Amino acid sequence: MTSLALGPSWLDPTTLISAFGLIGILAIVFAESGLLIGFFLPGDSLLFTTGMLVAGGTYLHQPLWLVCLLVVAAAVAGDQVGYLFGRKVGPGLFSRPDSRLFQQENVEKAAAFFERHGPKAIVLARFVPIVRTFTPVVAGVSRMNYRSFVLFNVIGGVLWGAGVTVLGYFLGQIAFVRDNIEPILIAIVLLSAVPVAIELLRARRAAGRVDAPRHAAVDEEPAADRAR
Repeated sequence: MTSLALGPSWLDPTTLISAFGLIGILAIVFAESGLLIGFFLPGDSLLFTTGMLVAGGTYLHQPLWLVCLLVVAAAVAGDQVGYLFGRKVGPGLFSRPDSRLFQQENVEKAAAFFERHGPKAIVLARFVPIVRTFTPVVAGVSRMNYRSFVLFNVIGGVLWGAGVTVLGYFLGQIAFVRDNIEPILIAIVLLSAVPVAIELLRARRAAGRVDAPRHAAVDEEPAADRAR
C-alpha cells in the first residue's frame, strides 16, 4: 500500500497507524473531535485507511466491530469534551487572540455553520474538516440543550466514525481501490474540504448583500446635501 502524498509525511494515515496502532487512531479521533489543537489532524482519510488495513490484516488485527465501537466512543468523547470546554470558556472564546494553533477564523466558520444548520450541525460537522473540531465547542458556548447535544453527538459519531471505517473496510477489498489508494485518499481529503469552501462562498455573498445597501446609502447622502 502506498502512502498519502499530501501534507507532511508524519500526517500520512498509514504512517501514523503503523507507528501507533489502534491507540493512535483513537487518540487522533478524540483530539480532532473536540480539542482545539486537533483541527489539522487527518480524520476522514485516517478512518478510511483504518478500514482498509483491518480488511487486509495490516498493522491492525482487531475485528471490525471492535475497531468501529472504539472509534465511535473516541469521537463521542471528544465532542463531549469540546462541548464542556465551550460551556466553561463561554463567549470569551470569540475574543481569544490568534496563535499558531488557534485561529479565530476557524471558530467563526464553525459558528456560522452551527447558526445555519442548528442542532443538526453536530451531525453534519462530522464530515467537514476543521469545522468538526470547533462545532462542539461553539455548541457549548451557545449553551445548546445538553440532552439534544448528546443525542446528535452519538448519531454523528456513529455515522462518521463507524460509517467511514466500514466504507474503507469494504472498498479496501476491491483491487482497484487497493491499487489506487493514494489518489483515492487525496480525493477524500479534497471532497471533505468542499463543504468548507461552500460555506465560505455563502458567507462572502451574504456579506456582500449586507454591504451593498450601506454603500448605496453613503453615496446618496452627498446628492441629498446638494439638493438642499
